[in-house]
Amino acid sequence: MSEDILFRREGRIGIATLNRPQALNALNRAMCRAYHRKLVEWSLEPDVEAIVIEGAGDRAFCAGGDIRALHDHGRAGSPEWERFFFDEYRMNHAIAHCPKPHVALIDGITMGGGVGLSIHGRFRVATERTVFAMPETGIGLIPDVGGTHALPRLPGEIGTWLALTGERLGPAECRVAGIATHYVPSAELELLKERLAHSHEPVEQVLATFDADPGPDRLTALRDGIDYHFVHDTVDAILASLDGGDDWAQAQARRIRQMSPTSLKLSLYGVRAGRGGSLEDALKREFRMVSRIKFGHDFYEGVRAQLIDKDRAPRWNPARLEEVDIAPYLAEPLWGDLSFT
Repeated sequence: MSEDILFRREGRIGIATLNRPQALNALNRAMCRAYHRKLVEWSLEPDVEAIVIEGAGDRAFCAGGDIRALHDHGRAGSPEWERFFFDEYRMNHAIAHCPKPHVALIDGITMGGGVGLSIHGRFRVATERTVFAMPETGIGLIPDVGGTHALPRLPGEIGTWLALTGERLGPAECRVAGIATHYVPSAELELLKERLAHSHEPVEQVLATFDADPGPDRLTALRDGIDYHFVHDTVDAILASLDGGDDWAQAQARRIRQMSPTSLKLSLYGVRAGRGGSLEDALKREFRMVSRIKFGHDFYEGVRAQLIDKDRAPRWNPARLEEVDIAPYLAEPLWGDLSFT
């Protein structure tokens, strides 16, 4: 078992702890495989009534996948690239189909892979430290881990806005959007886990007892603008709408233009395609996309600009939306499609 993820039993619940606080609990392949196996094991144990997942430390639930490791695997042409995504997406699928209540304590940074660990489960508990985002367009990736299935199911066009801009949401916004099902102050999480473990009340009732008001949100005031501008089915049309809008809208347009044009087109395609389909379909489509991204330019350039040189000045290629052809990203990968058997 990987020491990067720890498992223990407390009363009637199983608790998984992401144990890489120095890396903001970023996911590696071993963690994905270990959690998937434990989900299956706990699902079959009759005395495990619920599963709780948390992050070690006080900064992050999970900041995403281990991007630097992926960068190195991809640059080297290593099969660890596709193996990571294969195992991560299968884990996401297992969470969605977990027969027992799955409670994610999204205390702190919850991005990318951390979204996949939480949003497909039955319950997501935010705290005052929660910061949610899918910032992949800024590093040449896509909002994957089933994000193209989850985001279009948020109210209105919130999911499209989040996918293209990588905007960060706090706990109140997460509640309004339905990303979080409950809000509990971080100081009460230990007591919450104790009650989940030892109470005779249903899990839903325990969570309802601890649920609190996260305070005012800024999302409600933005909803009309989000729904108006982000309803279009091409990035160009969205940008044209934003360009003709108010100061907020024009700021969104400037932000989008900083992102990878390839990632923008892929992300919007994925979110639109994911509206009516299954999670399985979304994950298979995402696996095709990331498999092709391995051979592209923008992911490595995005990581260079954001994490290596940190000049925040990526040079995307193609640099213009009209030059992007997403067809190769939708083809079956050389190593085959994602499967769940």
